[in-house]
Amino acid sequence: MSLADVLDRAAAGGRISLDEGVRLYREAPLHDLGAAAHARRMAMYPTSDVTYVVDTTINYTNVCNVHCTFCAFFRPEHHGEGYTMSHDKVLERVRFAADQGATQIMIQGGVNPELRIEWFEDLFRRVAAEYPKVDIHSLSVSEIAGLAKIEELPVREVLVRLKTAGMKSLPGAGAEILVERVRKRISARKIVPDGWIGVMREAQLLGMPTTATMMFGSIETDEERVAHMQVIRDLQDETHGFTAFIPWYYVPYKTPLRGREASGLEYLRVLAVSRLFLDNVPHLQASWLTPGLKLGQLALFYGCDDMGGTIIEEQVVHDAGSTNEATRAQVEEIICGAGFQPVIRDTYWNLRSDLALATA
Repeated sequence: MSLADVLDRAAAGGRISLDEGVRLYREAPLHDLGAAAHARRMAMYPTSDVTYVVDTTINYTNVCNVHCTFCAFFRPEHHGEGYTMSHDKVLERVRFAADQGATQIMIQGGVNPELRIEWFEDLFRRVAAEYPKVDIHSLSVSEIAGLAKIEELPVREVLVRLKTAGMKSLPGAGAEILVERVRKRISARKIVPDGWIGVMREAQLLGMPTTATMMFGSIETDEERVAHMQVIRDLQDETHGFTAFIPWYYVPYKTPLRGREASGLEYLRVLAVSRLFLDNVPHLQASWLTPGLKLGQLALFYGCDDMGGTIIEEQVVHDAGSTNEATRAQVEEIICGAGFQPVIRDTYWNLRSDLALATA
């Protein structure tokens, strides 16, 4: 089958194989690939709307026993620079974000073995009670798995307890590349690919929406990038629990792994192949935090229908060397500048007409 035929089939919503995905990634001219991905996006959402969420990421602890080589944020146990915020300090950050209109609160940190499940239950209950209008979209799969190990509990029971305390959904952090060879090199102590999928499956079966991510640009091959998408697509066929796919590229400057930063063309190519390959994932998010807002704007023509969050506060990617920031007004200006209409949503893609646009 010709490359054009594969592009046409994918643009029309037809399923492509892993080999065809790799072929598109390697051989398709970038503009043709982008045109096919944009055509698919417009067929799925035939309006000028581009959504975004007002959110914050509160990195409550940097103490972590996983020690990923791509991370400049973590500190090992008992390190002098390690910290863990008090509940009151976390609530101050939630209050600051909520006062700016945030509806999505991401509380994420390291896998800190000193924090027991009751610490998180008490925190989530306080957030839910004091800020009932915010969605606790928090913790990574690694943090959930770490809690299960510390407490000697099944993952399902950990999730049930956290959900009861107020955690409504699970972000896709910690996926990196769901290929064993890569994880052994960059995160040998982290949860294995089948474990990541297992936590996500349990969360989705409990009715907790989740997102899926991909951190690319470290040591993985083209085939491994598409293989990661295949893992996500296979679970989505089974559970239909992923709301969005969020690929972002590794920032190497202050990490032990080092290496080079992915190019803007790589970023756009990954986005376009993601939209065409992940035919069963509803939304593709332009994760502008590492490439910046200008490439995030271009992403709206390479398959993305969502600009992600305003990310009022974030430390992990910042510590790796990224300096990108954005206000609500800047996110909306980027969307409008591309010829689209900004629309505020919540974590679950409910449109929020009660939250005035920053440019209104």
